[in-house]
Amino acid sequence: MSHYLMRFSYTPETWARLIQNPEDRRDAARSYIEQVGGKLHGFWYGFGEYDGYVLFEASDNVSMASVILVIAGGGALRSVETSVLMTVEETLEALRRARTVKYRKPGE
Repeated sequence: MSHYLMRFSYTPETWARLIQNPEDRRDAARSYIEQVGGKLHGFWYGFGEYDGYVLFEASDNVSMASVILVIAGGGALRSVETSVLMTVEETLEALRRARTVKYRKPGE
């Protein structure tokens, strides 16, 4: 299973609806990811560039992409950005494999 960090910002209309009818959106996020066999690990709101942060786990990028497409297409978000997270072990393996890749600088 891979981990994903989603950063999002609501539209002003979404904030207005949530002010009128406060709702715990963790339940919705959990439902979306569980439909593709994934798991919600955390949901936070913050100040700054993004309104919220969600940590998901899913079996593959296609499953995660399907969830993000549905969320982004729903119209409640002004922006959404998702990063695939790698474990330390995966990064160490990538570093080891990088030694075998032959690189040539542009123009050389």
